[in-house]
Amino acid sequence: MENYLTLEERLVERGIISAEEMERIIKLQKGQHLHLTRLVVELGFVSEEDLLPVLSDHLRIPLVSLKDFPLTPLPMEPLLNAVDFLKLTRMVPVKVEGQDLLVATTDPTDFPHLHALEVATGLRVRPVLAKEKEITARIEALFGNGTTTESVTGLPAPREIEDEEEVEHLRDMASEVPVIRLVNQMLSRALEGRASDIHIEPFENQLKVRYRIDGILHDVEPPPRQLKAAVVSRLKILAQLNIAERRLPQDGRIKVKIAGKDVDLRIATIPTLYGESVVIRLLERSQIFGELGSLGFPPTILQRFCEMISKPHGMILVTGPTGSGKTTTLYAALQKINDPGKKIITIEDPVEYQLSGVNQIQVKPQIGLTFANGLRSIVRQDPDIIMVGEIRDFETAEIAIQAALTGHLVFSTLHTNDAAGAISRLLEMGVQDYLLASSLLGVLAQRLVRRLCLSCRKEVPFTGFGIEDSESRIQNGDPPATLWEANGCDSCNGTGYLGRIGIFELLPVTSEICKLIVQRADAGSIRSLAIKQGMRLLREDGWLKARDGITTTAEVLRVTREEG
Repeated sequence: MENYLTLEERLVERGIISAEEMERIIKLQKGQHLHLTRLVVELGFVSEEDLLPVLSDHLRIPLVSLKDFPLTPLPMEPLLNAVDFLKLTRMVPVKVEGQDLLVATTDPTDFPHLHALEVATGLRVRPVLAKEKEITARIEALFGNGTTTESVTGLPAPREIEDEEEVEHLRDMASEVPVIRLVNQMLSRALEGRASDIHIEPFENQLKVRYRIDGILHDVEPPPRQLKAAVVSRLKILAQLNIAERRLPQDGRIKVKIAGKDVDLRIATIPTLYGESVVIRLLERSQIFGELGSLGFPPTILQRFCEMISKPHGMILVTGPTGSGKTTTLYAALQKINDPGKKIITIEDPVEYQLSGVNQIQVKPQIGLTFANGLRSIVRQDPDIIMVGEIRDFETAEIAIQAALTGHLVFSTLHTNDAAGAISRLLEMGVQDYLLASSLLGVLAQRLVRRLCLSCRKEVPFTGFGIEDSESRIQNGDPPATLWEANGCDSCNGTGYLGRIGIFELLPVTSEICKLIVQRADAGSIRSLAIKQGMRLLREDGWLKARDGITTTAEVLRVTREEG
């Protein structure tokens, strides 16, 4: 019967952890003498959200939210000096009821530490279950956010690793359980916080860790500076990089399981003045990209773009700075037109997502596999559709245009501020104007703005968009009586924003635009003609999303300030 199942058996029976995984966990638990509940979360076999309801049911201990308890000073002097103890045990007193002390914890089976609290306070301790991030937030609210090595790892701080020490010593350090725990905790918290990247940056007197969430970097509590070399080495071991090489940049990729989710990690290191800086890109395979319609395209632009990608041949460009969602848009476009009757080949640097039924090539310049060389070989593979990760030079541009002229549909990206600028950039590279005019179907420029959190956004009086030229060109009804601005709540971690959405500018290459290309007209002339033909600028699309309460005018200005 289920009532007599152990916690291990209950987790396996409910399909949260496989029997094979549980065997490995139990072996590791015996070797390290760690609590099962803490081990399965820290090693990424299950998320805390999935584990706590099972643990609550198994132990018949209530699962609570600390938001339901008032934040009041507790009348117990011994606890005021026990910050390290509380952080180490992940416990926090939340309420006194007569002679009972209600203590929130992630592990109610940690009887020695619960008993220690009883001895320290003279009260009878009653444990309740709560999420670790809520417990940490409550401790910081009560006692401040100071931290020590002991409170994070449970071990004394090891001595600083110096460059001349043996690599084997560094490898041993990176393989210790506290370091493994730190790295897994860093990754799982980033995933839980919807971070796309983790930045680990060494400075003279500190080690800084920042998560990029919805395109903005946020500081988080870093690991102890003394563990800097061990943490970086652990990440390099995961990505199968050379831990002995600390003078040159390195790149690697690894697939891991974090909190029960399959995640691709792209790890890039670069030497700096005070040590190696590491950036980790997190790509959750279950949430890779959506359909074109979910990216934020206005209906008219979506219709025109879908017509372009349905053409049998020609070239379509997507432009914008790094991190503006160009690759996501191209993948969504390929997914829409992908069918068994077409052969699709891509050449990318790096291959970010794996597409079913698509032949994908990773650029490797060190062995001569560049965009240009790879593209030459792709054309001989009889493809229908080709995607080139980026046009960086004349050679790649020339081959891509020739492919578009000889019956292939070619997608690629450029780093330009707007759609018209992409045409000027290609002409500056040396591309023949008449070839470009004959092959180019259209250019899509885009940016990503943060979405307002619908749970906490607040209305503000409308006082104008601030850019008269753009404001006067918005024809969709009267100006709104109110706009919206970010506020901040628990759902969005106090940022006021939750997720991102695209703003777009689509320039179809009409016969009139072709004439300007052949005349080698500047970007301003091409842009002016496109506007007369109905092109909506990036900022205008942003204003419309702001007036609809999707984002804020501040966000639109932030990502389009170079547009003027």
